[in-house]
Amino acid sequence: MSESMTYCAPEPGPKPEPAAEGPFAACVLCQEPTEYAESTKGITLCPVCEWQEAERNACSG
Repeated sequence: MSESMTYCAPEPGPKPEPAAEGPFAACVLCQEPTEYAESTKGITLCPVCEWQEAERNACSG
């Protein structure tokens, strides 16, 4: 294998813009309100779950 190969997962796609006012979508993991509108498509995570998910997916070097 060459050193240019990476074992890290690809970067996630662009994030939706935070909503200015509600109703807000519920986090798919803990059901707490997120900063995204209810009409946001895809998986919505609250800031805490988003941070924990980033830690789980981060490369450990």
